[in-house]
Amino acid sequence: MERYEVNKFIEEYDKRVNDLYEALDIKNKKPLFNDLSKEIKSDTFWNDQEKAQKTLKEFNILKSDIELYDKAFNDLSDIKDLTDMAFTDSEAMDMLTDSIKEFTKYIDESEVKALLSGKYDYNNCILEFHPGAGGTESMDWALMLFRMYQRFCSSNGYKAEILAYEQGEDAGIKSATLSIKGEYAYGYLKGEAGVHRLVRISPFDSNKRRHTSFCSIDVVPEVSDDNEIEIKDEDIRVDTYLSSGHGGQGVNTTYSAVRVTHIPTGIVVTCQNERSQLKNKDTCMKVLRSKLLQIELKKKQEELDKLKGTQMAINFGSQIRSYVFTPYTLVKDHRTNYEVGNVLDVMDGNILGFMQAYLKLNAKKN
Repeated sequence: MERYEVNKFIEEYDKRVNDLYEALDIKNKKPLFNDLSKEIKSDTFWNDQEKAQKTLKEFNILKSDIELYDKAFNDLSDIKDLTDMAFTDSEAMDMLTDSIKEFTKYIDESEVKALLSGKYDYNNCILEFHPGAGGTESMDWALMLFRMYQRFCSSNGYKAEILAYEQGEDAGIKSATLSIKGEYAYGYLKGEAGVHRLVRISPFDSNKRRHTSFCSIDVVPEVSDDNEIEIKDEDIRVDTYLSSGHGGQGVNTTYSAVRVTHIPTGIVVTCQNERSQLKNKDTCMKVLRSKLLQIELKKKQEELDKLKGTQMAINFGSQIRSYVFTPYTLVKDHRTNYEVGNVLDVMDGNILGFMQAYLKLNAKKN
């Protein structure tokens, strides 16, 4: 690299690091972080368990944002320190080139993470898979997506836990529910909600014709049992049944699976991943609470859009992304126009680019 190129890089990224400082509101977050650090170390901190959990969550969010900025600031400082040496030492130049490459990627990712400022973005989330019309073909597509998100979680430090899983008669799944646990799980995955479209030569068609299949995905934030969403006992019906599918030997020998129906809304939630009926019921209630929260959030968004004069798009049933296996290979998001030609790479869980593009698009809209 030439010196003027390095100087231009430093000038540009000095500004981007300062913009990151402003976007993350580090000036106000550091004093609050220090105050919470002292509070957590106090002897009486755990006297109120509910309050302590909320404080810890707030502390972890602040810590994550501050560490994000501090690393950007320190890495850029290291690049500045290395610059003069690099033009007199070839090894230092190699280090500088590598550092600039890594730092560029880090800043790009950090700027996207700075967009995760929604109230529930830090929360865990719940994904539900619902095959569209088309029988075995659509159910197989649902299973392909199910595995894609499992691989995404495995590659990005998230834990994916199967809450419910109903197999198709011949292949695929009739329905499934995943719990995704990790920092900003909902923030990243919320843009995956909607209908995903598959175009391929069907392995179930002896005539090798091209088929189009659909699967809808619901994404809701997981909420804690903190009375944010109140559910009355008389508003729910609880049924138990034999477990099936995932769970190991003996999973279908007891009535451990639980189905909870919310009578006022008609929402039905099932869980069968635990051998304990009580644990499955607790999980069902957590999922139900999350679904009811999502309804409230949608209502508020619709009211806000009316005030803005925004034409609402249909969410459920709207095609957000196409996965084409033939006659060419392409995965394209129809909201952001972000696309990837390597469809197999996407199906292997490399979908972070789609999530980042969605977050950037939302930031521009707001």
